[in-house]
Amino acid sequence: MKFLFLNGVNLNMTGIREKGVYGTSTLDEINAAIAKHFKGDTCEFYQSNIEGEICGRIQKAQNEEFDGIILNAGAYTHYSYAIRDAIACVTVPVVEVHLSNVHARDEFRHNSVLSEVCKGVICGFGKNSYILAAESFKL
Repeated sequence: MKFLFLNGVNLNMTGIREKGVYGTSTLDEINAAIAKHFKGDTCEFYQSNIEGEICGRIQKAQNEEFDGIILNAGAYTHYSYAIRDAIACVTVPVVEVHLSNVHARDEFRHNSVLSEVCKGVICGFGKNSYILAAESFKL
């Protein structure tokens, strides 16, 4: 299978910021663990702090025959209608993921504008959230 692991705003700081919430593994270390788990599959990794670049990457995935997109949009999850619309305009299925359990955190994090256009949502399992999301495409 072919997966796009797409990370949004501030996820480049994973392992550095708020280690009690996001853990001590860096995004590169998380990506390496994902690639190792899916060694028989194609895994592409992309991170941007820029909303428009995330939208562009989602749209570009449409023509690259990905089986699925695993998206951790970070804080954009809660208010980016641009990313929501980008997901809605492609046929590649998207699973929304979060390292932390967003429902056990600040109230504003309980709401996602992306969930409605995603195949599913997985949160609270750290780096395994990404792995569980990608495994869902194999069911």
